[in-house]
Amino acid sequence: MSDSPLGRTLLVANPAAHSGRGAEGAEFARRFLGSYSSVTDGYDVRLTSRAKEATSIAARAAGYDTLVVLGGDGVIHEVVCGLMSLPRERRPRLAVLPLGSGNDYARTLGMARNDVEGAFAQIVRGTARPVDVGRVNGTYFAETLSFGLDAAIAIDTTARRAADTSQEGEALFVTSGLKILSQAKQGFACTARFDDGEPLELAPHVFAFQIGPSYGGGFLICPDADPSDGLLDVCYNTRKPSLPRLMALFGLARSGRHVRSSVIETLRIRHAELEFDAAPPCQVDGEPLEGTSFSIDLLPSALSVIFPS
Repeated sequence: MSDSPLGRTLLVANPAAHSGRGAEGAEFARRFLGSYSSVTDGYDVRLTSRAKEATSIAARAAGYDTLVVLGGDGVIHEVVCGLMSLPRERRPRLAVLPLGSGNDYARTLGMARNDVEGAFAQIVRGTARPVDVGRVNGTYFAETLSFGLDAAIAIDTTARRAADTSQEGEALFVTSGLKILSQAKQGFACTARFDDGEPLELAPHVFAFQIGPSYGGGFLICPDADPSDGLLDVCYNTRKPSLPRLMALFGLARSGRHVRSSVIETLRIRHAELEFDAAPPCQVDGEPLEGTSFSIDLLPSALSVIFPS
């Protein structure tokens, strides 16, 4: 690698990100890389055109020093899955140009959101740090895995984005949340084992496993989660709250104050096994995942990611 900040660089961009603004962002990124030769030791640009294409591109990125991904949490998720298929010693470090609706992984990293020029400046001056990656049933996640009503909300927001809703970020999550929570009845019965503990019989409405603090465009479901501490943060409800209280907890989660409630349990773990009575709504970095049995692991320091200095 040369003395350039990024070395040999691959830019992976989703031109459809943020209601089509990804194409403009990708063109700016291309011009930036071409204009500042001291930033890289050569670069290539790949634009995605279909779902999961970023995963296959990242899986072939072993010859690069840095992979810069432009887009929202969905394409970041795909890139992380691709990088994790490479041997650890051949994984490029990851840099993020956040351009999306939720941008929760960008929040965790402290990156400028929906500001490609500002984020690029942070990357060039940034510092690479090791971060953890989660894994559920062989699928990797960078930020969030959840089951139950919160997963149903995340899946609904994804569907609404695909239908080109004008809402985004917190507003999108809130309106989906009000719709889903108003229909809430019983929880989702399961048997859960955390690390080497005894099995627990649970029926949570909300069951989240987090690398970073937030999901849904900034809802602090696990406000103290640290992406580099070698632990998964878990949040779930231990008793069935009334619908008004459930709605109140949803509002408190915007600032992380829900964790003070007597019906909320938080844990830090490395491994979990879940067995649901029936397939629950499940999302991994905003993408749906189906099943009734889930094996969840934390892979410490699995990726090197550039943070703002």
